[in-house]
Amino acid sequence: MKILVTGGTGFTGTHLVRRLLEKGHQVIAVDNQKGLFYDELVQKGAEVVIASVTEKDLMDQLTRGCRRVYHLAAAFRKVNLGKKAYRDINVNSTRHLLEAAYKHGVERFLYCSTCGVHGDVENPPAAEDAPITPEDYYQYTKYEGEVVAREFIEKGMWVSIVRPAAIYGPGDPERFYMLFRRVQSGKFTFLGDGTACYHPLYIDNLIDALELALEKDEAKGQVYLIADERYVPIKELVLRIAKVLDVDVKIRHFPFWPVYTVAFCVEMLYKPLPFEPPIFRRRVDWFRQNRAFDISKAKRELGYDPKVDLPTGLALTAKWYNQQGYL
Repeated sequence: MKILVTGGTGFTGTHLVRRLLEKGHQVIAVDNQKGLFYDELVQKGAEVVIASVTEKDLMDQLTRGCRRVYHLAAAFRKVNLGKKAYRDINVNSTRHLLEAAYKHGVERFLYCSTCGVHGDVENPPAAEDAPITPEDYYQYTKYEGEVVAREFIEKGMWVSIVRPAAIYGPGDPERFYMLFRRVQSGKFTFLGDGTACYHPLYIDNLIDALELALEKDEAKGQVYLIADERYVPIKELVLRIAKVLDVDVKIRHFPFWPVYTVAFCVEMLYKPLPFEPPIFRRRVDWFRQNRAFDISKAKRELGYDPKVDLPTGLALTAKWYNQQGYL
């Protein structure tokens, strides 16, 4: 069938487009940049459109004739990105795509949100009905996108919503790369005691879940938290990375709040500048916030089974980083 994937040349989008092409689907991938695997996707048969999802008329045109839409595109946590850009990309473009899908009779639509809408989880693990407490504008606007999706669910449209945890795996030069690089240096500094929970999500497990969330009839109108089988303390995550890299990492601990204060000040100094600050609150918050989720709803209703465990996923990711010369 003909399928539209927004954010289609990004990390998650590339893996999803590959999977859909392998299954014989006709795929249109739209993204605002080519990404690392543009040539590969084109060679495999994807129609890749380099454009912003905020281009309403173009999105209407691309949606026409599609039977399914995976809406993955998002403005993702850039410190100096203005609130208007977040709203245009994460909220308004979601509305425009849903309007186009509704008008053109798209059979099924998936909206990719984030587990971050739950903020710092007070009573881990959090299920889908846990409090919605976003802590930055990225998380806030992703939840606003969910609110828009529910408007169309109430109209009878087939829409499902997924909230992925911390995605990692081969093909991602950013999210986990910083962790791997710091561990490889042989030194790792923790702010606090390192007991905050972290819930990884290996990319292949996520792609399995995305497919299930559009295949299963039970998913209509539902929200699912998607993560690996288990969450871990961040200190354990670092030690597991050290093990796959065969590095004897020396760990130091410093108080959290003084560094958080410095991060806030640096962030404010860089706000008028077109550069990413070297330290900012969101990065520091990684050491404090609990991210631990109950995935039993997805397992029960979708048949979701995260097959790749953390040791295997980290080893495969390390292998890719080494092959690409990142480590």
